[in-house]
Amino acid sequence: MATLIATAATARPLVIAHRGASAERPEHTIAAYREAIRVGADFIEPDLVATKDGVLVARHENEISGTTDVAAHPEFAARKATKIIDGVATTGWFTEDFTLAELKTLRARERLPQLRPANTKFDGQETIPTLDEIIALAQAAKVGIYPETKHPSYFRGLGLPLEPPLLAALKAAGWTTRAAPVFIQSFEVGNLKALRGQTQVRLIQLIGDGVSGDGVAYDTLVTPAGLKGVALYADGIGPAKDRVIGRDAAGKLLPPAPLVADAHAAGLQVHPWTFRPENYFLPTDLRRGADPAARGDIAAEYRAYLAAGVDGVFSDDPESAVGAIAPR
Repeated sequence: MATLIATAATARPLVIAHRGASAERPEHTIAAYREAIRVGADFIEPDLVATKDGVLVARHENEISGTTDVAAHPEFAARKATKIIDGVATTGWFTEDFTLAELKTLRARERLPQLRPANTKFDGQETIPTLDEIIALAQAAKVGIYPETKHPSYFRGLGLPLEPPLLAALKAAGWTTRAAPVFIQSFEVGNLKALRGQTQVRLIQLIGDGVSGDGVAYDTLVTPAGLKGVALYADGIGPAKDRVIGRDAAGKLLPPAPLVADAHAAGLQVHPWTFRPENYFLPTDLRRGADPAARGDIAAEYRAYLAAGVDGVFSDDPESAVGAIAPR
């Protein structure tokens, strides 16, 4: 696993299993992480949210109706609610309204059954994993973890800050230095700046569209000056992949933008998200057939981004990423 501590431009690009091997198993389950490890991913990626009793668990969102069978549990019907999460009204069931013991009574299910019908055969087989369970799996398999703090300002406002239990878990695992097989990622800026003063593990500034949950315009972060500012508190960026290579009006890939070169000039690694194998997600010139759920030429998409100089990729299909980056 020497690549886990190598610097940008000196090692082969990293394969980051986005929510595990989520093109093959329901996302954020131990089964998805195990499959990612089996096919050779360098890192498994848990998105972290908090329970009512302050335990960190892996869900892409704190609203869990799309990824669990919570709606089928009449004992929890009264907990359905509408909340404002980062300025967006969201209706459903939320992790912060359940204890860990209650969440463990739920079962995971496929979030995208129309595009990944084969994954539905695994519905009901897995529980929601805790961060501690994921760390134990990663350490046993000798892979890294790439946790994301989800909606950190929101959870801090509830009195359930994500950072203290995350740092405590990493400390218990012996992962406290830059050499640790860990990247902490966040779409917010303020919590990463605060984390920089609390840990030596590597930090990644995620970059989407619009404005972060703590009010920072992402467009200001991707300028050369903005990237130099990011380098004061983070070790890399995780941009939406269209910021690295955009698409034209017909949905075909354009030439690369200067983002990778500018980030490298600032001393930052670049790990774009998210590579997915289905036609629905691919550029139009890399789709194969008319079925949106069919798999297209994702290998060609990887090649385009590798040629642009990225240092790692977030992929729902880590086996294809391993094949493109480090053919066996």
